[in-house]
Amino acid sequence: MKESQTLSPSFILFRQQHNHFRCGDARESIPNRIVSVNKPYVRPIVRGKEARNVEFGAKCNNILVDGISFIEKLSFNAFNEGTRLPHCIKMHKRLFGVDVKKIGGDASYAGNTNRELCTSNGIHTSFVQKGKRAKEKREKDFVREDLARVRATTMEGSFGTQKEHYAMRRIKARMRMTEILYIFFGIHTANAVLLAD
Repeated sequence: MKESQTLSPSFILFRQQHNHFRCGDARESIPNRIVSVNKPYVRPIVRGKEARNVEFGAKCNNILVDGISFIEKLSFNAFNEGTRLPHCIKMHKRLFGVDVKKIGGDASYAGNTNRELCTSNGIHTSFVQKGKRAKEKREKDFVREDLARVRATTMEGSFGTQKEHYAMRRIKARMRMTEILYIFFGIHTANAVLLAD
């Protein structure tokens, strides 16, 4: 990497740290904080997981249709996946020309806004039912459980496969566009292998 490319992020980093030190509040949030001089576009993403509380790198929101992954949003900044559900539904309609009938998503997608959207469009979801549960299981409950099982195995499995077998666990790219290309080719190589089978 050229010195001029490293120098600018270094000055920004120095200014951020200098202002943070002068503020005196250790908990103050620094907007667009630089955490790596070599990769100044990378931001810390708080995940709250047991192994790692904070992760660094790209955050990718995918939709999975019949085992094939499609990138809906890719960003190096933190974003809430739960707010992306309407965009995922529109993307599915644009790609396949048919309305979504069933959605499997984790708890981050199960907000009231998304529940209302799915109910008004007649979409079955894997979201845990709110309120009192009926004593006897209804057909909707069996559909919900089946969607939750498929989401847990197929979707989480596809993420694991992409990370372990398509070099996406540790991307060694040093530039933003190169890193995006690594992610793009990793996901779509996994798709190509699945389609070839």
